Amino acid sequence: MEKIIQNGTIVTATDTYKADILIQDGKIAAIGKGFDPGEAEVIDARGKFIFPGGVDPHTHLEMPFGGTVSKDDFETGTIAAAFGGTTTLIDFCLTKKGEPLQSAIDTWHAKSKDKAVIDYSFHLMIGEINHEVLSQLPEVIQQEGITSFKVFMAYKNVFQADDETLFRTLVAARELGALVMVHAENGDVIEYLTEKALEEGKTEPIYHALTRPPELEGEATGRAAKLTGLADSQLYVVHVSCSEAVEQISAARSKGLNVWGETCPQYLVLDQTYLERPNFEGAKYVWSPPLREKWHQDVLWNALKSGQLQTLGSDQCSFDFQGQKDLGKEDFTKIPNGGPIIEDRVSILFSEGVEKGRISLNQFVDIMSTRSAKLFGLYPQKGTVAVGSDADIVIFDPEAERVISAVTHHMAADYNPFEGMKIKGEPVSVLSRGEYVIKDKTFVGKQGTGKYIKRAKYGNLLVNEESAALQSSKS
Repeated sequence: MEKIIQNGTIVTATDTYKADILIQDGKIAAIGKGFDPGEAEVIDARGKFIFPGGVDPHTHLEMPFGGTVSKDDFETGTIAAAFGGTTTLIDFCLTKKGEPLQSAIDTWHAKSKDKAVIDYSFHLMIGEINHEVLSQLPEVIQQEGITSFKVFMAYKNVFQADDETLFRTLVAARELGALVMVHAENGDVIEYLTEKALEEGKTEPIYHALTRPPELEGEATGRAAKLTGLADSQLYVVHVSCSEAVEQISAARSKGLNVWGETCPQYLVLDQTYLERPNFEGAKYVWSPPLREKWHQDVLWNALKSGQLQTLGSDQCSFDFQGQKDLGKEDFTKIPNGGPIIEDRVSILFSEGVEKGRISLNQFVDIMSTRSAKLFGLYPQKGTVAVGSDADIVIFDPEAERVISAVTHHMAADYNPFEGMKIKGEPVSVLSRGEYVIKDKTFVGKQGTGKYIKRAKYGNLLVNEESAALQSSKS
């Protein structure tokens, strides 16, 4: 059935205006005024904002880690994402050394098959680089539409790759039109600091943060950026948490390098003191990079406002406090890293960003949706409200107020790291390709309706005017 959304205020990354939207066959067919409703369903969005569906560029659903598996799968994770205003996510396929890349991709297809309620895509981890891996990359891009590769600079003896692997991945990405992502922490030094802490009997959750200081995130970020410049390639730094990393990204961008940065809501509103909570409660806040001292929050907000950081990922990787996080009661290194974030990503950015004057309404849309769609080859199918785009639409009430709680959230984990936080603004209804997933704050979607999306190569479209200017300055 056709739908017409009336009386709302459309907000994109560049414009804010009042207009109606005609939806046909899952696409935005027209934007204007005075559409004949005929047999169409009319949706009254009076007093509401109409945003493009959120694009979460960073999730870990049903991911094995530390002897357990993250709690939210492609069913609960995508339902929670939809409640939060996200209509597309990109999850990470973890590879194993010596195994074909396609086997990892097939594993993730099996995890997601007939489960997702919103659209999704995959990034691919690169843990080693050799002739066999390099020979498989063109087919991964061509057949699977996976155009982003992640290299871990941390988690020694688990995920961590060496600098040769990172550099050769950057060279290959330049030639193939892919975007390289890095988890930027110096894993070798972290390993030393961790072993030293344990030898000294320092086992509490706070030592997760103290053995992963911000200097090591800054060092790894700068190293990755310099290698990107040497390879004349493109880099996306995930989950930036501190001033040291922001400085390195800003310095690289000032030289004209194609370096992009993502932060996460947890780093914008939570701080290192949460890991000091008694009765092992600090374990709820163990993820990597760790939470930082509170002053880093202002640096991150200013970086989003000035464009030195461009996107907001959730880094969704939820584990129950009881039965999973408590695996590390006697040893902080055994606490599974991650938290349930996906549902509150968009609302926290609006409430703490737009409502408090830290970013503009258009910047909010760019950060939570449009820029990720552009960087990861989804735009303009995703990430905007425009004729011809998928009708992924969030009808958002800017005046609604709620308190975040595990009692009311839709994620599978038994706690919420933002418990008790007061939020202003929330999605009322969410459409994916023109069909309701959330209607009047109620889930009405259907398991398996989410589609796997093949993505375009990096650079197939103009990422933004700034990127074009950067390229011009290099030539």
